[in-house]
Amino acid sequence: MVKKSDGAPELPGDPGSMGRIQQIRFVAGIVRRSDPKYLPLVALTGIGILAIFVLLGIFIGPIWLFTPFGVLLGAIGAMVLFGRFAQTAQYKAIEGQTGAAAAILQNLRGGFTTTPAIAANRNMDVVHRTVGKPGVILVGEGSPTRLPSLLAAEKKRISRVASQIPIYDFQVGDGEGQVPIRELQKKIMKLPRNLKGQAVAELNFRLNALPQALQMPKGPMPRNARMPRQPRPRSR
Repeated sequence: MVKKSDGAPELPGDPGSMGRIQQIRFVAGIVRRSDPKYLPLVALTGIGILAIFVLLGIFIGPIWLFTPFGVLLGAIGAMVLFGRFAQTAQYKAIEGQTGAAAAILQNLRGGFTTTPAIAANRNMDVVHRTVGKPGVILVGEGSPTRLPSLLAAEKKRISRVASQIPIYDFQVGDGEGQVPIRELQKKIMKLPRNLKGQAVAELNFRLNALPQALQMPKGPMPRNARMPRQPRPRSR
């Protein structure tokens, strides 16, 4: 096992510790497990683009001029398709898992700041918060019957310190009115840009001052439960 410079162990399978070639092989393995047809399609795309340019070189000429362009464009086309298949495989791997929406939100680009699980209940329904130029974005994961009240309570709590700021809310899922996990990032990136950089920073500061609204489990307290005692001050 390899150790980092700070002494913390680093797992051999950590993509961050791999070289560029190892990372591509690692992602290719994920893509192959997601759908065995993806990698052959990537290869056929690159070869097909190259073949077209070679034929153009043979019939139009000169071939030595068309072939390098075919190699370059074939590689670009194959890598673009590979990237899309890799993203699809990633969504398939995390779809349906708790925290999948938080993983998507934390990888948003463009000045978004995500705070996972700002509100939750005993049923493991959670609400994540993302702050960016659109305003405040709340994303709920869990039961479609319980999430609306959880989202509404969080919107009310946020509006106390950000009354003039747009607040958007989404539920992740495949039900009616919900957003599939694979479309969440696209949905957020299409939101209007209502705030500027300084306003986003000030909004983040106000929201971070709010205490978390994690709900306590409902029901009576056990009879044998005791309140914790306050620590006694030490005498000097």
